[in-house]
Amino acid sequence: MTPFIAEMIGTMLLILLGDGVVANVVLKDTKGNNGGWIVITTAWALAVFVGVVVAGPYSGAHLNPAVTVALAISGAFPWTAVPGYIVAQFLGAMMGAFLVWLTHKDHFDRTEDAGAKMAVFCTGPAIRNYGINFICEVVGTFVLVYTIFHITGAEITATKQIVGLGSVGALPVALLVWVIGLSLGGTTGYAINPARDLGPRIMHLLLPIKNKAGNDWAYAWIPVVGPLTGAALAAFLHLMLK
Repeated sequence: MTPFIAEMIGTMLLILLGDGVVANVVLKDTKGNNGGWIVITTAWALAVFVGVVVAGPYSGAHLNPAVTVALAISGAFPWTAVPGYIVAQFLGAMMGAFLVWLTHKDHFDRTEDAGAKMAVFCTGPAIRNYGINFICEVVGTFVLVYTIFHITGAEITATKQIVGLGSVGALPVALLVWVIGLSLGGTTGYAINPARDLGPRIMHLLLPIKNKAGNDWAYAWIPVVGPLTGAALAAFLHLMLK
């Protein structure tokens, strides 16, 4: 499997399972309806585990443009490979979002709350304050990326991957995403990944979802620029303290 395909499939699985749990919790008449925040954050963590296990041996399992950019800033990943990885991540995220819509189509049709339907695809703030919302995404992604540097030794490339101990090697990253969701995720929904938010947001725009809301483009820059900023800060701090 090429790194491009691995990143695409890994990110697709991440979004299929991550957006899938949101669909299961918020859409009408699912068996998991009203399952709550613990269900969502736990499944997102396990979704990361699945994506990393699948993609890790082939691409290093970045699954996130913020991780890719941070590794390039740190010198652990070539800048020439960054565009290809990011394209693969966005394509995978869009594919995963499409599959969530396809598998939950009956429940989308039964759900009257347009905001709940949009929440399956992309994040939004609990309290809309763009400055604080931006800081929340910066801080959450900083914790993610800075800790990944310490988990991996900043050696995630196509040959040096997170999965250094088989599937067990993916567990620390899953636990990291879990604690970020539980501790910091309640303010903005913890996108902490530009592809995770913007890719499915575009699919929300394109898909024939019954009675859907707008796409909140006024907010959409925050889960893109915030994670990239937090990742860059993590990379610079890692370089300073090496």
